[in-house]
Amino acid sequence: MAWAVPIIYFHVTVFLIIMDTGHATENYTRRMEATAAGDIVIAGLFPIHEDVEEKKTSFTLQPPQPCIRFDERSLILALAMINAIEVMNKSPLLKAVNLTLGYLIVDSCADPSTALRVTGDRFSVISYSSTAVILSDKSRFSSFLRTVPNDEHQTAAMVRLLHTYGWNWVGVVTTDGDYGRAALESFVSQASEKGICVAFKSILPQSVTSHDAYSEIRAAATTILNNPKVQVIVSFAKSTHMRYLFQELKHKVLRTGQSMESMRRVWVASDSWSSSNSVKVNATLRDIGHVVGFTFKSGDKSSIEDYLSRLKAAGHEFTRNYPFMKEFYLQLNASKGFEDTKLISEAVKNLRKHTHAATILSVEMAVSAITQTVASVCKSRDCKTPGTMQPWELLKPLLFQEFELRGKTYTFDSSGDINLGYELKMWCSEGGNNHFTEVVAEYHPSTNDFTYTNVSTKHLQDFQYIISKCSNSCVPGEFKKTAEGQHTCCYECINCTENYYSNKTDMDQCLSCNISREWSAEGSSSCTPKVVLFFSWQDRFAVALLTFSALGILLAVMVSALFLHQRDTPVVKAAGGPLSQVILFSLVISYISAVLFVGRPNSFQCKARQVLFGISFTLCVSCILVKTLQILLAFQFNPALQVVLRRLFKPYVMASFCVALQVIACICWLVLKSPSLQIVMQPTTLLEKCHEGSYLALGVMLGYIAFLALVCFICAFKGRKLPQFYNEAKFITFSMLLYLISWMLFVPVYVSTSGVYLSAVEMVVILISNYGILSCHFIPKCYFIIFKKEQNTTTAFRNNVYLYSSKTSESISVSGSSVSEKQSIGQDFICALPPSLPATGYLEYGVVTTGTSSTSLHRGPATQHFLRRSSI
Repeated sequence: MAWAVPIIYFHVTVFLIIMDTGHATENYTRRMEATAAGDIVIAGLFPIHEDVEEKKTSFTLQPPQPCIRFDERSLILALAMINAIEVMNKSPLLKAVNLTLGYLIVDSCADPSTALRVTGDRFSVISYSSTAVILSDKSRFSSFLRTVPNDEHQTAAMVRLLHTYGWNWVGVVTTDGDYGRAALESFVSQASEKGICVAFKSILPQSVTSHDAYSEIRAAATTILNNPKVQVIVSFAKSTHMRYLFQELKHKVLRTGQSMESMRRVWVASDSWSSSNSVKVNATLRDIGHVVGFTFKSGDKSSIEDYLSRLKAAGHEFTRNYPFMKEFYLQLNASKGFEDTKLISEAVKNLRKHTHAATILSVEMAVSAITQTVASVCKSRDCKTPGTMQPWELLKPLLFQEFELRGKTYTFDSSGDINLGYELKMWCSEGGNNHFTEVVAEYHPSTNDFTYTNVSTKHLQDFQYIISKCSNSCVPGEFKKTAEGQHTCCYECINCTENYYSNKTDMDQCLSCNISREWSAEGSSSCTPKVVLFFSWQDRFAVALLTFSALGILLAVMVSALFLHQRDTPVVKAAGGPLSQVILFSLVISYISAVLFVGRPNSFQCKARQVLFGISFTLCVSCILVKTLQILLAFQFNPALQVVLRRLFKPYVMASFCVALQVIACICWLVLKSPSLQIVMQPTTLLEKCHEGSYLALGVMLGYIAFLALVCFICAFKGRKLPQFYNEAKFITFSMLLYLISWMLFVPVYVSTSGVYLSAVEMVVILISNYGILSCHFIPKCYFIIFKKEQNTTTAFRNNVYLYSSKTSESISVSGSSVSEKQSIGQDFICALPPSLPATGYLEYGVVTTGTSSTSLHRGPATQHFLRRSSI
């Protein structure tokens, strides 16, 4: 029958039954029971005994088996029900509807078969301690209600506790049957989600009187002792089973000669035995270990305490209507031999020890829910006449009826449960084998978390040192590697490889570093940012080069100021006049471009530094080329060639044309494939450098400057035999040679160099080139201007040119006498003078005449080409 199915899952249950008193006494006289008449009779089913005698296999109808092992814990619960009914009978609620409650208390003997026979056809049910998850399914158990949460919440609380302390290698002990197996299944399912592994499962027979019960208990004890790494055991077993298990553990330890500490474990107890005083064994709590368990929320015990006091005063009168109390007295008297007065006092004392506020509250809530629902329904209908209302008629009102108990309001949820959460209790030693429980935390199902009490620190501080793991934790920098076929909690720890890390304990895999900006060594617990490398301002080599750059800029500015101040002197005019200022300006820009090779590069900097150097140095070399051509023109002694060169020679146009070609090349470079920032990823560093975009374009730019420098070198080399006073061609030759050699060396060094100092290589060559021009072109003239002032005059300059011209004419006369000796006598000798001689702008031509008496130098205007020699 469908109504019989829930009974299999019940530990202890309160049944709601409506009947008349006559039926109550008529139908149940065949079993031990306690009754009281009333308009409404509430039947209570309690396991007053723990078991029945061992059943004999038979296919014939057997009489009920005798119940064994009287259970004082259930007796106090039955008394709590009686007390709650008596209190309700005095309440204004029932007086208002003129009803009284009666009760029928029956012993289930903790046996499903017995419970089925006892319940008969009772239908509506309120349980005060049945926690099977399946009973929350209203499609199957629509008439079942309970005042406690289902086991799914309890197993969730256990898993939360284990996870909090990092216990992931646990054993499970449970009693066989639907309750034990359902709790085990729920626990294993939730534990696996949190990475908690069950090392073993010991399922004990439901009855300790069965023929295989002791062998299974011995096997469970052996399994526990053979798994020393399992330091935490979760138990859903009955208190009787746990008592025998502790005894067997102690016997095994003593037989094998081990220390008592070898049996110490952390025992996580379910509500079935967490508050039981019957788990007594000839071993101290120190030997057993720590016992921490879950119980239902506690209530006020004052009402039941008062009832026990009245029971003590009533003496044996109470046993006439309550045969369970009589049996309790007889059993107690048989073991102790008390006198009547002492016996009753001792009995009440024992009952007080088993008064647990949590289960008392659940019983009182069940009675209160029934009472207030009956009072609500019976306001509008007749309930006193027997048969006018059936039990199932109260089911729907019960589901939606709020009821009150001691100022608090309760109601059943959609599953027919009242979920108040749990209390976490810990057993504490009281000396000897005795113990007491103390609440250390409260568990809240809604948040799946604990609220710890003030005493929790004292009792739970040892838990942090307890390790229950199959394998030691993998520290940060390692990951777990599980062998095939093993539990996921049994693994070996492997170091993370390079560029991988783990930053928590027991990680399943290592995390990857972002190799674009991070790195890690083998076995790392974090990623290390890659060091960004570039030619830094703080680098000593960079500081030295920057110092030389700054010094070069300062020297160029100082020389420019000196030349500007001495702009009308022969030396400055001989140095090129305004062209010298252009050269000095280009050198300043070139020095500035060298500075751009230092520091963390960016896209603009990469584009600017090469182009700035290329154009500025092209301007510098172009101006030097113009100066070189001026020198050749000034000292060219072929009149016809001199006329042609003079017409073609346009200094500023030539310099502008040379620079324009370089500008066009640079623009094409920037447009087509410009330099850009490049980040080179290296194992532990990031090299930030400028990629030139097109090395062909870089080569064209530098090659063009080299071509101009080569032309300068050739032209200056041809004019190297100038007057000692005006020996600039030699300096130009040396500076261009220095430039060409430095850049020829630069190419192989640049190609073979990599890393931070690649920029430094080009910077060095730029500084060498700049200092070569500054030193060869301007420093000697500055020396002459400052320390040879007497020679920086027009007269001194003309004398010097005259001496050079005299020597030149003599050499020409000698070399040309064989051709036309007579033409050399009495004809003009034409000599091109330096364009910087003091005149209007510069002196174009001069005539040197020779004679026996005197030699004179004449200056003519810019339009005059020749001056005739006067007759003697």
